[in-house]
Amino acid sequence: MEARLDKWLWAARIFKTRSIAADACKNGRVTMKGVKQKPSKMIKEGEVIEVRKPPITYSFRVLKAIQNRVGAKLVPEVLENVTTPDQLELLEMHRISGFVGRARGTGRPTKKERRDLDEFTQPAFFADFDFDWDDEEDDEDDFEEKF
Repeated sequence: MEARLDKWLWAARIFKTRSIAADACKNGRVTMKGVKQKPSKMIKEGEVIEVRKPPITYSFRVLKAIQNRVGAKLVPEVLENVTTPDQLELLEMHRISGFVGRARGTGRPTKKERRDLDEFTQPAFFADFDFDWDDEEDDEDDFEEKF
């Protein structure tokens, strides 16, 4: 039995919608043996499909080439996860690192960034500087003379 690649990716619950699965294929995130595949590629049982979902690349062996979506409990009958241990370790490291996914400098600062800013602007930091400006009195005199 054969099935379209994008339909199988959706039916096996790897992607939430078929259009997302098709876009992933078109953008080169779905490969077989290192070769990018089109959404219309017909797949057979026993083939290994690699899906790049940052930060890792998942590998799935096709156990059944289905075209209709199955329940989550039936997914183990449809595919076998053959992702390499080093990729799974990379995923675990990514989870542990606590990366939020926010580009630096955009949006509200994180709690850590806010604490760093507060520490930077604390009066203790400015204690080393001499803020006694003698120019203020001169500026006031110049201002009065002009007007």
